[in-house]
Amino acid sequence: MNLSLILAVLWVIVANVSAMLPSRDNYWTRAYLLIAVGVPLLGYVTYENGPWVGLVFLAAGISMLRWPVIYLGRWVRRLVRTREG
Repeated sequence: MNLSLILAVLWVIVANVSAMLPSRDNYWTRAYLLIAVGVPLLGYVTYENGPWVGLVFLAAGISMLRWPVIYLGRWVRRLVRTREG
């Protein structure tokens, strides 16, 4: 197992542990930090292991951070609707 996969597994563990800890802001601060670390890590994993492993890591990240992805989708949909009409 190379360094990028070890870091990706550590990211998954940190994401799961942080979800178990109580939070006053509904985990948004932790989500921002996980996204800030996860995006470059996704590029590193994809660079070292290829696009299929990168897609697996992307799916794992989306499954753990689904609410930021849902809100991003809603924001993009609203943005497209305002530009159409």
